[in-house]
Amino acid sequence: MILVSPGSEAFQIFGLSVYWYGIIMAFAILIGTFVADWAYKKRGGGELILDLMPWLVLVGFVGARIYYCILNWHYYISRPLSVLNVREGGLSIHGTLLACMIFLIFYARKKDIKLFDLTAPMTLGLALAQSIGRWGNFFNSEAFGKPIETGMIKLFIPKALRPLQYKSSEYFHPAFLYESVLDFGIFLILLWAFRKNRNSLFITSLYFALYAIARILVETIRIDSIFNIAGIPVAIWVSVLILIAALWGVFKSRA
Repeated sequence: MILVSPGSEAFQIFGLSVYWYGIIMAFAILIGTFVADWAYKKRGGGELILDLMPWLVLVGFVGARIYYCILNWHYYISRPLSVLNVREGGLSIHGTLLACMIFLIFYARKKDIKLFDLTAPMTLGLALAQSIGRWGNFFNSEAFGKPIETGMIKLFIPKALRPLQYKSSEYFHPAFLYESVLDFGIFLILLWAFRKNRNSLFITSLYFALYAIARILVETIRIDSIFNIAGIPVAIWVSVLILIAALWGVFKSRA
């Protein structure tokens, strides 16, 4: 099977382009919010998730942009106003996770709520939203992996969007699809843990551990890393740190 993006633009309104990426991300956030709200209410919560979500979306978006720009500082240092031009792309899920966790830590303290009772139901919605949101990368012809000539599924990338060293290659690993499938698998595992009434620290830590592993696996075949340390994508380094912390949380929750 060969996957071919129909293009990034969905339609135009008064001459302004509306992109598939934005549509898919909006849909992913909507579905993720309803799942998180359902899970929170299942554990005796109220309308808190719905009240929080607009703030989390804003904080997560800003965090994703700042994180990306910091890693790509060599580009933005000479183009500071481009930091505000989000329509050109440039978001990072690790920035979203970091910003939202910091926000939730302070929010939970202020409201005298147990942090992990708040984050556990959110991880279910987050994993499902990530699975859906990755398809935005498909329409943008981005987040692909190394060239591939044979295989059951491969992704066609237009020549103009190929890295310079791969201009002669037409087909690439659909890394976005791999991560989408892995994220959906994470959602199913979290749903199982939730239905088994596992404690909140366990569910939260399990999400971060599984996502870190998934990201490490996918990053090994991606070729679009914006920043490397010792030749290894920074996303892998960050994922390793997340995995270590998450495994500690898993073991602590089981003690």
